[in-house]
Amino acid sequence: MWDMDGTLVDSEKLWDVAINEFYARRGRVLAPEIRDATVGGSAEGVIRIVFEDLGLDPDPEHMAEVADWIHDYVGELFTTTGLPWCPGARELLDILLAADVPMALVTNTRRALTENALNSIGRHYFSATVCGDEVPEGKPAPDIYLRAADLLGLAATECLAIEDSVTGTAAAEAAGCPVLVVPNEVAVPATAGRHQVSSLTDLGIPQLRQIYADLRLGFGERSA
Repeated sequence: MWDMDGTLVDSEKLWDVAINEFYARRGRVLAPEIRDATVGGSAEGVIRIVFEDLGLDPDPEHMAEVADWIHDYVGELFTTTGLPWCPGARELLDILLAADVPMALVTNTRRALTENALNSIGRHYFSATVCGDEVPEGKPAPDIYLRAADLLGLAATECLAIEDSVTGTAAAEAAGCPVLVVPNEVAVPATAGRHQVSSLTDLGIPQLRQIYADLRLGFGERSA
């Protein structure tokens, strides 16, 4: 099960552009620690962090308007700048597709924006896609992963999650998935249920099977 932003495509920077613009319009600069706290988060979670940092009244209607504005802004960037692949991601998708390995896209991004991204990524890779606005709670809650596993007809423990963020990794673990972590810019702490690699480059089915087997047996974190 694949995360999207920062795992498949290098889109986190586009979210940064939108949030930085929101700060700039209020005469503020987005601090690195606030930016790090938003990586991989749900739309609602990110907006809560931003509003608290800016000292804005957490009015639900205003927060929803800002969330819509940020999603629209990012959607324009998706269209105008394109979505660069993360190293090795497309190649690994092709390998898994050729071997008929069922895959799901599991993202906190809203459905409308995910569909925009899938125009570039390719819908044909995925047997199921689940978005943050389609479950009761987005990541770090396990809902997205549990829903995706159900759509694949599998238990979450039978699925390997591929994530880049603290938030996404926590969601996958909470659902019971072993996790292959490809950290982007924010370090993801080690646990027994996580295997970290520096990139997806040169990974294939034998390596993924070994990673999954090791994590299920409790060997835990082994960096590559």
